[in-house]
Amino acid sequence: MTTVLGIETSCDETAAAVVLDGRTILSTIVASQIDLHARYGGVFPEVASRAHIEAIGAVVEQAVHDAGVGYDQIDAIAVTRGPGLVGSLLVGVNYAKGLALATGKPLLGINHLEGHVYSLWLTEPNREIKFPVLVLIVSGGHTELLLMEDHGQYRRLGGTLDDAAGEAFDKVGRLLGLPFPGGPNIERAAMMGNAIAYKFPRAKRDDSYDFSFSGLKTAVLREVTVPPASGEPRRRGETPRLRADVSINDVAASFQDALVSALVDKTARAAKAYQVTEILLAGGVSANQVLRQRMRAEAGLPVRYPPLNLCTDNAAMIAAAGFYRYRAGLRHGLELDVKPMWPLTSDAYTR
Repeated sequence: MTTVLGIETSCDETAAAVVLDGRTILSTIVASQIDLHARYGGVFPEVASRAHIEAIGAVVEQAVHDAGVGYDQIDAIAVTRGPGLVGSLLVGVNYAKGLALATGKPLLGINHLEGHVYSLWLTEPNREIKFPVLVLIVSGGHTELLLMEDHGQYRRLGGTLDDAAGEAFDKVGRLLGLPFPGGPNIERAAMMGNAIAYKFPRAKRDDSYDFSFSGLKTAVLREVTVPPASGEPRRRGETPRLRADVSINDVAASFQDALVSALVDKTARAAKAYQVTEILLAGGVSANQVLRQRMRAEAGLPVRYPPLNLCTDNAAMIAAAGFYRYRAGLRHGLELDVKPMWPLTSDAYTR
């Protein structure tokens, strides 16, 4: 049996977890910063870094304590080295390096996106996943469509050309005056709205598997806000004012429908083209119930997604990915550095 301690600080969650054999969670601790960033309507990098520094020691020690293990029983330390916010990443990587030095345990720098992939291995520990599978990672910072042909073997089929899906949720949520984060609050508002009240564009209808949500976001802006006086361009930093006749619930439902349609259409088409066995949804936006329901209904294949507590950033997924990389022989020294921009490909760990 292999026990891995995972550490995650790529954005605004300080997290640590202990996972057995990449499948069984012994403990998972997450210190969220949502309340800190709510006043900014999004993640403020400097605030995030300071909060990580304050929380990380207690979070890691709590995870080890709750797992009921000592450091002598931990086989490896896996930490997110990228992609993410450079200041946030440095806090986790530097702490993990110090811990590895103090305990003599192997250190593994893990790709955050691969962590989201391996959150699916934590959902049903006794069920094996048969390759190839199609993975859709949808979060605040990423929208990636990957063909996974084996452990560590990825082919990127498409991704966002501009705003990530979660970023689009946050920006439209802010436009509508909804609290941060936008995703769950738009979903709640949409439950009381009419999804066909507004005809928003379905985002990049072409033969590629790429996504583009900036046009959808702009369409919402034009539809629901008061235009600048005398046709003048909107001033940078100016907060748009909603029209008096706008139904926030209808806008939320129509926007959500358009964004989900783009995700489902391209994912279902790729699943058929590459003859995969199933579809894996991961990342914070995979918590969206409409996305889950539509994907199950339209893909014609089994669709798996994490429980809600594993959709958003956590360290159990980093420990799970770390187990498979540890088993494949990955080791890093104390020279390990962060990689704020780090695509997930088959050669990601060799470049």
